[in-house]
Amino acid sequence: MEDQRILIDTSVLIDYFRKQKKQETLFVQLSRDYQIAISVITEFEWLVGFKDRELDFGKNLLKNIDALPFDSKCALKARDIYSDLKSNNQLIEIPDIFIAAASLAYNLPLATLNKKHFKRIAGIKFV
Repeated sequence: MEDQRILIDTSVLIDYFRKQKKQETLFVQLSRDYQIAISVITEFEWLVGFKDRELDFGKNLLKNIDALPFDSKCALKARDIYSDLKSNNQLIEIPDIFIAAASLAYNLPLATLNKKHFKRIAGIKFV
C-alpha cells in the first residue's frame, strides 16, 4: 500500500456491499494501492442505508478507514461549489457537494462511480 491517500464516495462502498465478488470491486482494487479515507458525510450516507440486522457489516468495514471531519474549511468550499453550480443551473445533491468540498479542502483525489455529477465541480481530481 502506498502512503497516498484518496477520498472515496458512498457509491464505491455501496458497490462493494452489493457485489458478490468483492475482490473485483473498485473498493478492493483501490485498497491495494491507496490509503482510503472518507468524509463523515459518506460515513453517514453509508450507515443510514443499513437495516439494523446489517449494520454490523457497515460499521466493521469502516473500522480501518479514516473519516475526515466536515470542518469550516469544508463548509466554505461547499458554499463556493454550491454557488458555482447554482449559477450554472447544474446543482447536484447537497451530500455530493459536501463530499466534493472535503476532497478539495483536504486536497485528496476522489474515487467515485458517479463521475457524471462530480465532473461539474471545478478542481476535483479523480483517481
